[in-house]
Amino acid sequence: VQLVESGGGSVQAGGSLRLSCAASGNIFKTFAMGWYRQAPGDQRDLVAEITSGGTIKYEDSVKGRFTISRDNVDNAVYLEMNSLKPEDTDVYYCRLRGYTDDVTFDDFWGQGTQVTVSS
Repeated sequence: VQLVESGGGSVQAGGSLRLSCAASGNIFKTFAMGWYRQAPGDQRDLVAEITSGGTIKYEDSVKGRFTISRDNVDNAVYLEMNSLKPEDTDVYYCRLRGYTDDVTFDDFWGQGTQVTVSS
């Protein structure tokens, strides 16, 4: 399974970016797709996640500013980021959790995309 991210970049505080992630390969059934972020030397933290049933979780600091959505048919997930702040600067990673066959549950990550917000 491969996850290909796009949409990162540099923006001024208050600006917007939209991240996209497309999954391909041997995916039998997707459970959830989401976005995480990580600064150098820090752990990778949840930003937002959406299940195939539509349940959504957001990290508290992004509620009201970020919106996650997904395309279940194409196995894609998107993150609309508005009112960006300098503290949103990080590498953002796409994650897919799901089954590759009837019984094998696995966890896949994209390569990461840099988001930089300047003040």
